This record gives sequence, structure tokens and C-alpha cells, in this order.
Amino acid sequence: MIRIWLILFLCFGLYYKGQTQSKEAIGLIKTSQGDIYIKLFNETPKHKESFIDLAEKNYWDSLTFNRVIPNFVAQAGCPDTEEGFNDPEFLLGPEFVKGITHVYGAVGAGRDDNPEKLSATCQFYIVHNQAGLHRLDNEYTVFGQVIKGMDVVDKIVFAKRDEKDLPLEPVSMEINIIYLTNSEIKKLIDS
Repeated sequence: MIRIWLILFLCFGLYYKGQTQSKEAIGLIKTSQGDIYIKLFNETPKHKESFIDLAEKNYWDSLTFNRVIPNFVAQAGCPDTEEGFNDPEFLLGPEFVKGITHVYGAVGAGRDDNPEKLSATCQFYIVHNQAGLHRLDNEYTVFGQVIKGMDVVDKIVFAKRDEKDLPLEPVSMEINIIYLTNSEIKKLIDS
């Protein structure tokens, strides 16, 4: 009888452990150059939620990387317009967080020169400068970090481009959200 209780206890313990291991939303950008994985920060909840929402609605799946500059950024999403961004559906107030800065591989929300520093959530960029771009700190919201795929970002930014930094050969993308445990994230990074 004790043996049965011990087996049940162990089985329940293993089941419970599996149930308590929470999963994190990870952005997966599938490009024509390869895959990029992004950890989305809980510290910037509005931007994280917006990124997940747009990805789940397939918003970016018909768009491309529209501005690529080596040692600066790979930018994608809705294109810049002369009048700036004025669609309130895609505008969010800034979420500047101490300690979350424009380091190599940081993912930030694009914006125009609006004085409120409202983000255009339909546009994002990935920092491609090894030293970071700290002049952008507290000017643009950083809401994620590339955890795998900076080699793909290298391919994208070093593509031939025109005078407006648009790749001559379009770099298509499809963005999905995958949910992984911490151990699965570690395995992904180590692979």
C-alpha cells in the first residue's frame, strides 16, 4: 500500500512540477534570411502586449525590413511616412525602464519626432551596433532583446540597399509568438 502511495505521490509531483513551469512569449521572426528569436520584456507590458497582438493578427506578414543600416539598425514594419504616424490604434506612450537600454540586439519601437515620444508599435528595429546606441535611451522604448539570430540580422543589414537604406532585394518576414519554458529558452539559446 505504501508503495502505491509513493508512486502516486511521485507521479503527482512530476505532473505538478510540469504544470507550474510557466511559459514565456517569445517573438519568432521568420525571414527570407533565417530566423530571429526575441525575448519580450515584462517590464514594458503595453509594448509587449501590442507586439503579441499584432503578431497574432499576422500584421507584419506582408511587410519587409524597410531600413537597414550596418552598425545602426535593422528596421521593419509599417514604413515611414512624411506626415509621421498618426493612427492612434498603433500609438503607445513610452515605457522607459531603468536598466533596459539600447544594447546590441535590443528591440525597440519606432516613432516619429512627436514630443510625447509615442511609439509607432507597427514598426520595430533591432540594434546592430556592438557598442549599443545609448543616445536613443529614454527617447525610444526598448521592449525586447534578440536571444538568437543576430547572425541573421547581420545578413539583413549588410544586404545591398538603395539611397534610402531599403534593401534592393526585399527581406520578407513572418512573425509568430511561441511559448517556451525557461529550460526551453536556454536550450534554444545554446543550440
